[in-house]
Amino acid sequence: MASRILLPALLLLLLCAHCGGAAGRRARGGGEASSQVKFDFSPFLIEYKSGVVKRLMGTDRVSAAADPLTGVTSRDVTIDPAAGVDARIYLPSLRATTKVPVLVYFHGGAFVVESAFNPIYHAYLNTLAAKAGVVAVSVNYRLAPEHPLPAAYDDSWAALKWVLANAAPGADQWLSQYGDLSRLFLAGDSAGGNIAHNLALRAGEEGLDGGARLKGVALLDPYFQGRSAVGAYSADPSFLQSAARTWSFICAGKYPIDHPYANPLMLPTASWQHLGASRVLVTVSGQDRLSPWQRAYYSTLRTSGWPGQAELYETPGEGHVYFLTKMSTPQAQAEMATLVAFINRDA
Repeated sequence: MASRILLPALLLLLLCAHCGGAAGRRARGGGEASSQVKFDFSPFLIEYKSGVVKRLMGTDRVSAAADPLTGVTSRDVTIDPAAGVDARIYLPSLRATTKVPVLVYFHGGAFVVESAFNPIYHAYLNTLAAKAGVVAVSVNYRLAPEHPLPAAYDDSWAALKWVLANAAPGADQWLSQYGDLSRLFLAGDSAGGNIAHNLALRAGEEGLDGGARLKGVALLDPYFQGRSAVGAYSADPSFLQSAARTWSFICAGKYPIDHPYANPLMLPTASWQHLGASRVLVTVSGQDRLSPWQRAYYSTLRTSGWPGQAELYETPGEGHVYFLTKMSTPQAQAEMATLVAFINRDA
């Protein structure tokens, strides 16, 4: 329940100055080295100098099952047992001969919290699979700081490759019987949107196996940002400094905040043409402090020479990834309808 309350702040508080860590501060009530705070990433987690990581949200888990509200059935699969990477597959009610799009989804959580098995994501994927009529695979990648970037990218790529391999005849029953790899989609919210973009670039550069065709990528309030302000809403110096500190925490200092992983605006012009999808949807919530980079991403993609179709969908007055915890509101339902239409469009 705590996760449901706090998730609307997801990544939005990544953007706040107090999230920039407090190296050397002591945890409340402790003076020993084991209770000294190395990095305070509240409300997501606290890392102590002892190496202990205490997650403050996103740890709730619900089992896979048949969902009576949507008619969707889910089950869990192992992607990489050595790394501990797994996923949850969602199957809507379909006729035996039906072939439907395959959607690979990446959850948000600032790369440090949440999972594919969280009740919020489980409810969202049940609804999306039912409304869009897709076989959905929700990826459970490893989290920072224990597994800093690029672990999440590598895990998600491995999951995508697993999906392609298991859609072959005689492999995974749901994917092989119902999945149509000529209608493959990637989607994700916040950090998951960042992952979806970076995987689409890799897919365009390396290609996909099994005759798969990446038709579309849906970036839902994606986590993009950089060192320089790109709009009035991002011009707060303390916010930009905090964003750089938290990004460094996520990747263990391996990549600067203006690395294309975090800030696609830094990509060379030619690299945009490698984006391996024919369509891209970018959603923006009006009160999201990431919105300047999200809009700039859309504008840059449209003018980059990339041959696909880019769409922008904006929801005024709402905060970052509001649609996850306000699924019954008219605004969230309208956004869901936009995503469903994006997936089911013939072109």
